[in-house]
Amino acid sequence: MATTDVVPHGAGGELGRPRIVNDMSIQVATVNGSGSQSSNTVLLRAIFQMGVPVSGKNMFPSNIAGLPTWYTIRANKKGYIGRKKEIDFLVAMNPETAHDDVKSLAPGASVLYDEPLALHKLRDDLVFYSVPYDKIVATVCPEAKLRKLVKNMVYVGVVAQLLTIDMGEVEKAIRKQFAKKVKAANLNLAAAQAGFEYAKANLEKRGAFYIERMNETAGKIIIDGNSAAALGCMFAGCTVVTWYPITPSSSLVETLIEYMKEYRIGPDGKATFAIVQAEDELAAVGMVIGAGWAGARSMTATAGPGISLMSEFSGLAYYVEVPGVIWDIQRVGPSTGLPTRTSQGDILSTAFLSHGDTKHIMLIPSSVSECFSMATDAFNLAEQFQTLVFVMSDLDLGMNNWMSDPFEYPTTPIKRGKVLSKEDLDRLGGFARYKDVDGDGIGYRTLPGTPHPAAAYFARGSGHNEKAQYSERADDFERNMERLNRKFETARSFVPRPEITKGKNAKIGLIGYGTSHWGITESLDQLREEYGMEVDYLRLRAYPFTREVHEFVEQHERVYMVEQNRDAQMLSLLKLDVKPELITRLRSIAHITGLPLDARSITDELTSMEGK
Repeated sequence: MATTDVVPHGAGGELGRPRIVNDMSIQVATVNGSGSQSSNTVLLRAIFQMGVPVSGKNMFPSNIAGLPTWYTIRANKKGYIGRKKEIDFLVAMNPETAHDDVKSLAPGASVLYDEPLALHKLRDDLVFYSVPYDKIVATVCPEAKLRKLVKNMVYVGVVAQLLTIDMGEVEKAIRKQFAKKVKAANLNLAAAQAGFEYAKANLEKRGAFYIERMNETAGKIIIDGNSAAALGCMFAGCTVVTWYPITPSSSLVETLIEYMKEYRIGPDGKATFAIVQAEDELAAVGMVIGAGWAGARSMTATAGPGISLMSEFSGLAYYVEVPGVIWDIQRVGPSTGLPTRTSQGDILSTAFLSHGDTKHIMLIPSSVSECFSMATDAFNLAEQFQTLVFVMSDLDLGMNNWMSDPFEYPTTPIKRGKVLSKEDLDRLGGFARYKDVDGDGIGYRTLPGTPHPAAAYFARGSGHNEKAQYSERADDFERNMERLNRKFETARSFVPRPEITKGKNAKIGLIGYGTSHWGITESLDQLREEYGMEVDYLRLRAYPFTREVHEFVEQHERVYMVEQNRDAQMLSLLKLDVKPELITRLRSIAHITGLPLDARSITDELTSMEGK
């Protein structure tokens, strides 16, 4: 399918104007609490059902209804699903932001607006479409109190007409959105149809943007990262979940509750799991540690403020060596920060969470499929290394809609690590809980209830020797701390390895992680096509760093770490890890707006730093 061609005058476009197909960013500007989420999801899904790769990003306020909210849909035939910096088609429904929204657009963009706003007076280099939403919705919705919500579905129909989105797909998306509410589905469909018919009869197509059928989404799904994580935790064998609600992690546990109620009820009708809402995050992680000590696969989900509160107990789990999984859906800080904006700002603090010398394993998903698969990785690693494992997601990944291949059903058995059974103890006669028998830093453990007199040991957060006996001897403490460090070094060989994409004899390398990946992959194409620059790329998937990360730095003259925080936190960890003589090769590209990282920002920053 051609990207652009000329729109003939008789086809409804401006004479000679380029025709842009399946490559656009649609932004809907509304107010929080207006019910626009359903309408935007319908619009997203209708495009997806037409076979066009798509992603959706919601930027909403953290406090009360009535404040501005923006939802951005990226449709791109090449499969780029990161945020696009430019907005091509604006649906302006919020009077408070409409003027600024219009002024921010590049020339040639299209604007669909509520008739009373009269936005066409602001600029003469945009394509404007005016629609009397109140008049239209009144014809399909007799109940005045419902019109505020149904009004949003009118713009779905108008957009469908202007962008040539199949109304059959819109109907299918509406039926899915309101699957259990037939009356609501019918009402919303009528509103969308009314908008479509109004646009068809009254609006002349003058914009450049079109949606046409492709076949790039066949067999794919749309899901948010928190839902994918919830599925992954259930499949990983998690049985104890303790949590305290906090944006943007709450939906992970809320979704997991629904999954567990459906799939984890025993033949006797009783739950085979425990999900407890604690009084705060400190209590939540304490319960995780208690359950992990007792032998359950336990977890919690939180955000940056919760991570801070979990510091003391994290040190206890590290030193006593108890497994557990903590999902950190990162948001902007410090303090309360911007609770509904995305960030990668907890990296450095989480790596060393607690006081004293601690190093924690972190897994870093970049996609919803990795939110699913890394759940199993996290629980297996937590039990293998008898420690907390942090899964470092973020708001963009956790709360937004992403396109994905269906998840693969886990086939590998659950790995419980070095757990001694009664039979093992009969054979051994006893064990030293904190002794390094195998040279990997990992001791053997027993679970409460093991029917053997030698199974008992003290799990103490104070000084202890190899036999878990109380000790303040300097040599005991030093030996224990060195062993814990050796265990962390062993983890380098077991955490998920990075993914590396190499160009042709590239002297420059990019390192990224998490949701930065989607902006980086698009930026690599921009650098190659617009500047002739070949750049190698390594995507981190875990900390501690594996040998591939060190080799990547050694192989390039300059290496740029792309991350979504101010202080280059992952770069700081890397500088602590590589040979001192390699530190001068490392540079930072930082993004701190709270918006999902876009490709153009990376490209502009890198070329500027390279003097292009």
